[in-house]
Amino acid sequence: MAFDALPARTRRKALMDRLAEPRQYDVAVIGGGATGLGVALDAAARGFSVVLVESHDFAKGTSSRATKLVHGGVRYLAQGNISLVREALHERSTLLAMAPHLAQPLPFVMPSYKFWESPFYGVGLKLYDALAGKDGLGDTEFLNRADTLARLPTLQPQGLKGGVKYWDGQFDDARLALALARTAARHSALLVNYCAATRLIHEDGKVTGLWVKDRETGHTHELHARCVVNATGVWVDRLRLQDGQATGRDAKPMVAPSQGVHIVVDREFLPTDHALLIPRTADGRVLFAVPWLGKTILGTTDTPRSDLAREPLPFREEIDFILRESARYLSRAPGLADIKSIWVGLRPLVKPADDDAERTQSLSREHTVLVSKSGLVTVTGGKWTTYRAMAGDVLEKCFAAGLLPARTGLATDHLRLVGAQGSSVPISSAPGLHLYGSEAGVVQTMRGADHDLGGGLSEAMVRFAARYEYARTVEDVLARRSRLLFLDAALARTLAPTVAALLQQENGIDGQLPSFLKLCEQYLTVPAPV
Repeated sequence: MAFDALPARTRRKALMDRLAEPRQYDVAVIGGGATGLGVALDAAARGFSVVLVESHDFAKGTSSRATKLVHGGVRYLAQGNISLVREALHERSTLLAMAPHLAQPLPFVMPSYKFWESPFYGVGLKLYDALAGKDGLGDTEFLNRADTLARLPTLQPQGLKGGVKYWDGQFDDARLALALARTAARHSALLVNYCAATRLIHEDGKVTGLWVKDRETGHTHELHARCVVNATGVWVDRLRLQDGQATGRDAKPMVAPSQGVHIVVDREFLPTDHALLIPRTADGRVLFAVPWLGKTILGTTDTPRSDLAREPLPFREEIDFILRESARYLSRAPGLADIKSIWVGLRPLVKPADDDAERTQSLSREHTVLVSKSGLVTVTGGKWTTYRAMAGDVLEKCFAAGLLPARTGLATDHLRLVGAQGSSVPISSAPGLHLYGSEAGVVQTMRGADHDLGGGLSEAMVRFAARYEYARTVEDVLARRSRLLFLDAALARTLAPTVAALLQQENGIDGQLPSFLKLCEQYLTVPAPV
């Protein structure tokens, strides 16, 4: 049996022993979301020595709570942001090539209920195709009424004139984050989850490292690096303010968090492999209905949020908005009782100095990279699709600031991620071994491969997650190594005790079952009306 490479074990003790070794790294990355992992991989691929620490699990925050779309940004095109769209379209194509088992093309249909909508939106989407150029995934097509209903069989037929079909991509965000982490590790980067950066180290007014704390044992370690990158998403201001206080300089908050809510329902509400896009809802927002891993995702919202909870709660009006707008376009509309899971993510939107952030919809989706006078490099904003461009910009800033020697090295343009060779089964279908790509065979040869636990999860997958994928807790397995918490929180709750027992066998530690069961309740709970 041939694989692109046998998996590397992620034994916790071995990782912590490496972390305890006294050395100076070229790059220390704080934050294990899409951006931080992208920086770690890019830097390691260029031959720099890299360490990355994440206070929770990889992709625990925003990076596991996306709409699961790899896209150029049709709505950004409507805003006239051509450069952002062009960059994102190129990155979309590159990402699909880097991980074909985790990111694939997806057709979208934009229905028309007014005669002007198809030509109006169709012209914009033809421009979208033109901007994509050789990176295009398929041509935009004008559909008549019958063709539109054939592709979206549960679409509201009353008043339907036709539609426009175009192409973007979709992916499994948490598993892609994990693939980035494991690929960076193959390039000798040291990545440790559940290890929090507690304090920056300054010498003569310059950032020279950080103190970290192992959240499992409480042990602390001192890390030194030529370049420290703050890639903590919506939480970047905490380190920026700490850096400013240590050097006697002011650092104004730069992030205006925006909350996005997603609802998951059964596939029967949209039994197709085409996604539905409503470009302008009653309040001017965009509505998606996206097939994903055998379910349908409905969303999203864009609501200002001042707090930075690790597990933000949805507002009842957000859920009502999604269900109300879905009812306008689906012949059989889901209700509260049909919800399988609700998840909430915080977007790190960059706030201009004179913006009060009352309307997060108007804030930039572009990323920002800042280098403080002490040398702390902060990156925030952006979106999953452009994570690689963000990583490249971070390193260019490091070179320009003299923190690192300029080095091209191995380009990530042609870098394939762990598991890239493998099944072409669409990720719009039910979850399964195809998400492991070329490593599916490794999973199948493990003890317990034939013991199905439910929801596409097997005993072997749990053991693989513990041995090779940094999984430490029940939540790691059921939320991010598999996606059951996001697909069917009730089923995840049922399987949790079995997963906890398997993790106890593999890791010899408490898998935090009670806290996960509480989290399942949160993903199933609809807030009472205000």
